[in-house]
Amino acid sequence: MKGKEWYQTAEVAEEYEDKRFSRGGRLIDRREKEAVSSALGDLEGKKVLEIACGTGRFTAMLAARGAEVVGLDISDAMLSQGREKARVAGLSERVEFVRGDAARLPFPDGHFDAVLAMRFFHLIPNPDRYLREIRRVTDGRLVFDTFNTPSTRSIYNWLLPMGSRLYADEDVHAMLDRTGYKLADSSHDFLLPYGLYRAIPRALADGFYRIESELRATEFLGEFPSVSYWSARVS
Repeated sequence: MKGKEWYQTAEVAEEYEDKRFSRGGRLIDRREKEAVSSALGDLEGKKVLEIACGTGRFTAMLAARGAEVVGLDISDAMLSQGREKARVAGLSERVEFVRGDAARLPFPDGHFDAVLAMRFFHLIPNPDRYLREIRRVTDGRLVFDTFNTPSTRSIYNWLLPMGSRLYADEDVHAMLDRTGYKLADSSHDFLLPYGLYRAIPRALADGFYRIESELRATEFLGEFPSVSYWSARVS
């Protein structure tokens, strides 16, 4: 998995949200949480597994919406940040953080009503393997995101130290078919890569986003979103 060692360092965990979700990154955070909330729907009383939960950015949100959440990550340092976030929000009783490998999930078959995997599929070399393991532990919904090609992300990818796995729409449809899922819904966002938004102030990011939203509504540029959100069910 790309960046496996990098994500586990204490320094990265401590600075992760400040670097990625401050300034213009707050817009990214808001848009991602809106997409996840819409895709998962009503969570009251549901058991939800979040894979690659990191610092608990989504974990706490899911618990606040009434879910019983297990956040799984390979990084102890990230999990420590997540536990503190849940504690501060008064959600510790609804959240459990577990260190583990998403390729070998430590849960029984059909244990969860839904699984969330954000910022995950761009890091893994063999998505089918992980999808089959996720399918084992849920009979319900899977929500995940991908970085896309063709898009401006392809250019930005050259500058990243780890790079990212990029997906075309047909790649996602094919891997869902291969692993026993049926696509329920999808949405697409951001023409410009995330890195640009993180580098600029929030007010400027909001202005850029308004302009690109109009461009994404056009027939041509609407075909090149840099990120997609997918909602699938076991077929």
